[in-house]
Amino acid sequence: MKLNSVLGCLLFVFVGYAQQHSKVWQADNEDGTYTNPILHSDFSDPDVVRVGKDYYMTASSFNCVPGLPILHSNDLVNWQLVNYALKEQVPLEVFNVPQHGNGVWAPCIRYYKGEYYIFYPDPDFGIYMIKTKNPEDDWSKPLLIKPGKGLIDPTPLWDDDGKAYLAYAFAGSRAQIKSMLMVCSMKPDATAVLNDDVMVFDGHETHPTIEGPKFYKRNGYYYLFAPAGGVATGWQEVLRSKNVWGPYEYKTVLEQGNTTINGPHQGAWVDTVTGEDWFVHFQDKGAYGRIVHLQPMTWKNDWPIIGKDQGNAIGVPLKTHPKPNVGATYSIKTPPDSDEFNGITTGLQWQWHANPKLKWGFPTSDGHYKLFCKPRPDNAESLWDIPFLFLQKWPAEKFTATTKVSFTARENGEHFGFLIMGRKYAYLKVYKENNKLFARLATCSDAEQGEEEVLSKPIAVKSGELFLKIQVDNGGVCQFFLSENGKRFNQIGGSFSAQEGKWIGAKIGYFAMREGVTNDSGSLAIDYIRFTND
Repeated sequence: MKLNSVLGCLLFVFVGYAQQHSKVWQADNEDGTYTNPILHSDFSDPDVVRVGKDYYMTASSFNCVPGLPILHSNDLVNWQLVNYALKEQVPLEVFNVPQHGNGVWAPCIRYYKGEYYIFYPDPDFGIYMIKTKNPEDDWSKPLLIKPGKGLIDPTPLWDDDGKAYLAYAFAGSRAQIKSMLMVCSMKPDATAVLNDDVMVFDGHETHPTIEGPKFYKRNGYYYLFAPAGGVATGWQEVLRSKNVWGPYEYKTVLEQGNTTINGPHQGAWVDTVTGEDWFVHFQDKGAYGRIVHLQPMTWKNDWPIIGKDQGNAIGVPLKTHPKPNVGATYSIKTPPDSDEFNGITTGLQWQWHANPKLKWGFPTSDGHYKLFCKPRPDNAESLWDIPFLFLQKWPAEKFTATTKVSFTARENGEHFGFLIMGRKYAYLKVYKENNKLFARLATCSDAEQGEEEVLSKPIAVKSGELFLKIQVDNGGVCQFFLSENGKRFNQIGGSFSAQEGKWIGAKIGYFAMREGVTNDSGSLAIDYIRFTND
């Protein structure tokens, strides 16, 4: 039901919305245990900080804007998406167009002297720092504290004596060197680093592709938690030294073993108010992106063991486990997926493929989100080159997404798509031709290379008031359906096997487009999108 006043919208946003959680995924078993993954969404390279009873997580966002998602939890199992630290990417002139695989790589979130810091790398420009006193409010503008192409995965450490350090790694695709960890000094206010860089570990012989370090100190040891072995197949390494500059000894602390959880690595060590230790990491799951797991962590001889000890002091990931003891019990919470578009702000689940412009789309006071048919860019060979894709992450392994829309096509050639986007993509296309509306399935087998779209047989539709449905099954197999009354749905085209994007999982959402410029383009009014297990 639509709310017809600003007061109603506000009531929905601040009262009703907070009580909702996903109908297609939750990790909390509501019996004192949880089941991994804690987030079956593409929050890759997760990092977490605890401040009091609050946990805040951030993750890589690459070319998607807004970027640097901020998630909040009180128990490490139930997470809400509460903010983005990066409203637009810099340099603006670069990220005003899609930059697939570029932008925000693995970030690090920390708390120091009353302020939250995020250090994030852009592999083409260097290492940035942003900060805030409230992670759910605005963050400062990015400050480039260490320029340099190929510098990635920064992590700070403020030592007991007040000195500060920064560890980082190299991206071979830009720096032409890789598999090494570096440490340099940093100003305590994190506004600049010093030119005293030292290589503290070379992983070429034993741990290729070591990267993603996280810097900690415990019992007089400096620790670098670092993944190695590659995104889909790697393991978690830990290095330690009594001297911040090394030399560091090393040990494998988490690996796949005989489990089905491939490449369990790269993430965050956090503790609880009761003294427990936990590790948050990702698993690469193809079209679904890098989903997030939580493992218990123990210590033996000042070395961590993550997950279940195999008997050799090397852990393997657990599927189900008792929840962390955080001294209290908290309700079920999940990142948003369904959206009724009744609010006066854009839902936090939605991102664009470049810095957004107001004229692409916005909420309306009558309870819709309206997208406008923007001209196809001159250089666009496929949707890979389109910045105005309105998308969100997949929320679960299996789901059905149903949407109600109203399409107003003012001229022939205007069209919209209900879209599954990745290196391959498919969308249910509704378009105006010869002053009539038609629907068909469009698929592209290689978006990055501008492969031509393949179109199914067109089907006439009576009006722009439509119900559309996408079903996603195990392995990312998708089917598309259309209804003109919301009751009887007909499949359009065949099955489509989704594929991840460039360093991100497949996404679902919308776009509206046209050929050529006009002074009054058509539009797509989205009434709702609802995710179910149907």
